[in-house]
Amino acid sequence: MIAIIDYDAGNLRSVEKALQSLGQETIITRERNIIDQADKVILPGVGAFKEAMEKLENYQLTDVVKEAAFSGKPFLGICLGLQLLFEESEEGEGVRGLGVLKGRIVRIPKAEGLKVPHIGWNSLNVKEGARLFKGIGENPYVYFVHSYYLKAENRDDVAAVTDYGVTMDTSVEHGNIFACQFHPEKSGDTGLHILKNFAAL
Repeated sequence: MIAIIDYDAGNLRSVEKALQSLGQETIITRERNIIDQADKVILPGVGAFKEAMEKLENYQLTDVVKEAAFSGKPFLGICLGLQLLFEESEEGEGVRGLGVLKGRIVRIPKAEGLKVPHIGWNSLNVKEGARLFKGIGENPYVYFVHSYYLKAENRDDVAAVTDYGVTMDTSVEHGNIFACQFHPEKSGDTGLHILKNFAAL
């Protein structure tokens, strides 16, 4: 069973539907015991960093998420769910992230001809051997909606990058912890393949 952590994130149902289309048993929950018992855990997210951290705190989910990430079972952060795993973000100055992984979230710089937020399809440059991308061809296209991006401190964690005026870290893998800035649930067959790879871990 895959537990999708519910802290009022915007993309819960679309993540659930994508997984169910792959035949996966899912549950949307904020119950600690259910999350503890799940085989895999997903932290989705659409929205702002500060408000998301406040919601995790209000629902008493901060430690639950950390424990799930450090439990050794496969854990996936999606979009804002990736950002929250890191130490801090320019979007919420003074607000600490979960600090599960080392790095910070910074605003996408303005560049001529490029809009911020970055909305739409873009290609990935995937590191050889990245487990989420097993069986996916070179430079796959995926769907983004974001104004901030990750600068990972540990370069070995970076599984994929994307160029959008600047090179952005857009997927990470660290032991059992996986995360992607893009939305696999909105990325067509490629996104479903990524979710299938996660479900098969």
